[in-house]
Amino acid sequence: MTAASPGDLVAEQLGRLLLRSTRQHLYLRLVAGVDGLDVATYPVLSGLGRLGPTTATHLASVIGVDRSATTRYASKLEAGGLVRRTVDPGDARATRLALTPAGTTALTATRRALSAAMDDVLSGWPAAEAAAFAASLERFTNRLEGMGGVDR
Repeated sequence: MTAASPGDLVAEQLGRLLLRSTRQHLYLRLVAGVDGLDVATYPVLSGLGRLGPTTATHLASVIGVDRSATTRYASKLEAGGLVRRTVDPGDARATRLALTPAGTTALTATRRALSAAMDDVLSGWPAAEAAAFAASLERFTNRLEGMGGVDR
């Protein structure tokens, strides 16, 4: 029996990270106490925070949620005052989604919660090891993006 390669080990752990149940658990922590936001709508808010104003079609392709669900979740966020819709200047038939000031505030709260969650996970690690992991993860992600594997 051959030992698993580093690529095998990373692939296995990425698979665990990407499981819906893992994401849902984390999203529950991120949206706790944020008015107008829930586990289902969080990816839309987060995606808009990364992309800026965009169409639901483009946002859906980036966040990996189908367009109709993205539109439905955007409607919930709009009702909560976190997202606004405007006519797309490039196509009058299309709608552009953007964060409102309240949406930006909500996004800031979720990002703080995410950072705190990651600090909690790393709290038992020696500081140098946690810093090395963070730097290695950044290098890994940058390389993956360079291969066309990650869309911002």
